[in-house]
Amino acid sequence: MNSPHPASPQPAPPDAAAAVTETVSPQDHRQYVTFICGDEVFAVEMAPVQEIIRAPAVVQVPLSPPILEGLANLRGKVLPIVSLRRALGFADRPSDDNSRAVVIDIGQPMGFVVDRVSSVVGVDASKIEGVAHIASAVNTELLSGLIKDIGGHAMVMVLDFAKLIDQQFAHLSALEADRQASATRVLEVASAGPTSQASQASQQAGDDNDDELHLVSFSVAGQEYAIDIKDVQEIVQVPEQIVQVPRAQPHVLGLMTLRNRLLPLVVLRRMFALPELDASEQSRILVVTTGAASVGIVVDGVNEVLRVARQEVEALPRLLARDGGLAEITDICRLGRGERLVAVVSTDQLFRHSAVQEALNHMDTSSQQAAVSRGADSGLHEDEQVVVFRLAREEFGVPIESVQEIVRVPELLTHVPRAPAAVEGVINLRGAVLPVLDLRRRLGLPAVERNDGQRIMVFVIGGVRTGFIVDAVAEVLKVPRIAIEPAPQLSSEQSTLLARMANLEKQKRMLQLLDPQHLLADTEMAAVAAMAD
Repeated sequence: MNSPHPASPQPAPPDAAAAVTETVSPQDHRQYVTFICGDEVFAVEMAPVQEIIRAPAVVQVPLSPPILEGLANLRGKVLPIVSLRRALGFADRPSDDNSRAVVIDIGQPMGFVVDRVSSVVGVDASKIEGVAHIASAVNTELLSGLIKDIGGHAMVMVLDFAKLIDQQFAHLSALEADRQASATRVLEVASAGPTSQASQASQQAGDDNDDELHLVSFSVAGQEYAIDIKDVQEIVQVPEQIVQVPRAQPHVLGLMTLRNRLLPLVVLRRMFALPELDASEQSRILVVTTGAASVGIVVDGVNEVLRVARQEVEALPRLLARDGGLAEITDICRLGRGERLVAVVSTDQLFRHSAVQEALNHMDTSSQQAAVSRGADSGLHEDEQVVVFRLAREEFGVPIESVQEIVRVPELLTHVPRAPAAVEGVINLRGAVLPVLDLRRRLGLPAVERNDGQRIMVFVIGGVRTGFIVDAVAEVLKVPRIAIEPAPQLSSEQSTLLARMANLEKQKRMLQLLDPQHLLADTEMAAVAAMAD
């Protein structure tokens, strides 16, 4: 039932909770929902039950209690889903067509997956017995009463969900008191601008940024190119629907809609007179901006974020100029002792190309302005840019300004004796020692064998440049701030490290937003800093 893209759960069919017609007056009876879990029949009072839904698809959350199956999207709201079987100590089993999630409000709504909902029954309060007389034979800690001979069952145990939550999530009360303060702190960090933690960390790492180029590298027809990262607004997948532009040059692919605005698309293969290739799952669109204009550049695939020392960059020899000057490519990066050549594309020169100019001219300016105006009115232009990466089947995101660079995982890492458990080793990154940790291990996820899709994301934590291995880096995404909300608080560590979520309901996606500054504990910080010396 676990899925990387949660769907909105549908309400249970009417017969899932068929009412039992008993003649009792409102003054002396209560309504209960009865359900099956394991081999037992339980009940919960109807008052806190908000609804009963089919067992939904979930996003799994690292560092959460074992009874939590994950988070679901319930009509735009994030809903924690708990396995009642696990909570009660029954053997785990996958959900089926009979499984239901009973949504109960216990301070915050939570869904409890049960094997089957039986009925809704009315019970005379005088017929509800205490549990003291069975305490010697049965663990009654989570029970509030017993109902006999009701709804076709000889005995029904009334489950106290408040006690269950207190037992399994004892930390929630303390965390809830700090919720608003935590949310305020996160938003302040996100909007702090040049004095943000990421900027401060970059300053602590050294004032050598002027001696380096920060580039997004991508591939076209087997050759590696790069664009200055400050000119790349975001990276998105090629959409299914592209509006064709009549009588346009072959370089112009068409127009796409990107968050309430039109974006012209040009194909870099065509601009560089390279063989035609249809878009694939690896194809990406680099949204490149200069001044007030933006254009989408279609490339074969995006590789990584590079930090290149200026002494490794040479101007493009005039001898290589095409048709009087290949103006779009201005420099060549010689990496790996000259074995890896990366051509640097100038954004300013790119926008002077006739294909880009034509794509911009073909746009309906009035439609674009209207779309931008609508976005300004609704606040949708207030976005947060995040780098999306994957661990197992789930998607995570970090603020783009916190990512120093993204590099491939080398074949060999140098292991360090007596290092913290999550540390894989160290690598030589342009003459500097970079400690590398496995993010799967840090988040308590199962380990996997090394593969070509994995990448090392480099952050500066406490002034120390540190790398974390992830399964894959997917894209750079602009997330509307209106879609970002505090994550349900499920454990003290999770509530600090994964304090926010981006709930992209229309895309049926949930991104767990990670704060890199909390990736290392104080003890780990000292050990990692020692490795980097």
